[in-house]
Amino acid sequence: MSDDIAERLLDAQVDWVLAELSGKRLEKVIARDVDDALTVAENVRLADVLDPAQAKATVRRVVELAGSGPLVEDFVTALADALYDLAAAEDHLLGEVVAREPVEALIEKVLSMQRLHDRAMEQMAQSPLVSTVAAKFVGSIINDFVAQNRQLAEKLPGAKSLFSLGASAANRVRNVGIVADTAERGTQMAIRRTNSALREVIKDAPLKEAALELWDLHADEPVSELRRYMTRDDLRELAALIHQIVSTARTTEYVSAALDESVDVFFAKYGERSLAALLPELGITRDDLVAELHRLVPPVVAAARADGRLAGLVRDRLAPFFASKSVQAILAGEEPAARPKPRPAANKP
Repeated sequence: MSDDIAERLLDAQVDWVLAELSGKRLEKVIARDVDDALTVAENVRLADVLDPAQAKATVRRVVELAGSGPLVEDFVTALADALYDLAAAEDHLLGEVVAREPVEALIEKVLSMQRLHDRAMEQMAQSPLVSTVAAKFVGSIINDFVAQNRQLAEKLPGAKSLFSLGASAANRVRNVGIVADTAERGTQMAIRRTNSALREVIKDAPLKEAALELWDLHADEPVSELRRYMTRDDLRELAALIHQIVSTARTTEYVSAALDESVDVFFAKYGERSLAALLPELGITRDDLVAELHRLVPPVVAAARADGRLAGLVRDRLAPFFASKSVQAILAGEEPAARPKPRPAANKP
């Protein structure tokens, strides 16, 4: 007899749960559950529910797994192709996508980073390969200068003798220090002098205005004009290379140490905050949560109800309860053991 009653109660419970997950009642359930969750979260600190050591292990594991499978690599390539051909790129100007003010601030900041400039130039002066590049660069400029003047001399009567004198001087310049032996100390000294000139250019030349002028030229063009800088294959290969760099770096000890430090900083700053107080810090309000759940949950529930899966899942979860000894004892009229009453829920504001 008790088994039959339990089965009937189970049927009633399943029907009640399904009714809760339908139509307007589902909207009320979502709002109610969000409010209940936020009420609980108001009195729970982040540090009370999440251990820093566990958080570090989880973050490390997520980063280790991210990008480890072939799916991510395939997706990166497919995404690069899709972005390259994105139709919206024809309809929006670059200046509409990226505001001018932060670009100007970024340029100004980079140009003001004196330590960055000094360190980079000093490191370049120590590199023999950079010296080789500088030698070829200077040599190319001199060669172009000589070639242009030769063409001019051939057109002007009596200029050949003057050109011969100038070419001889140019050849002497081309064959000294910076062009001849790039491994010599004189070459590095020349590069340091060039670096000194570059510092003066960065300091005094209107580089900021020039950079902003270049930006303004592009800002009034559609985003699709950026395709002129690279082909689809270039973008695909660049995306794949960046993915490879990130994938190989994510499992290094340095990255692990950086992730651990990030977790420590997060807990130091937010560990004493309640879970509910963290949501506004993320720019999320109660209404945002309710609205997104209203948008995402009903279609999933409707699809699950349509083929009967939802009812089966609910029944599978509830059946063990109604078949339990305690419920059977209640249905048989047995007196339950005394137990403390639950505390009433806190009053909602």
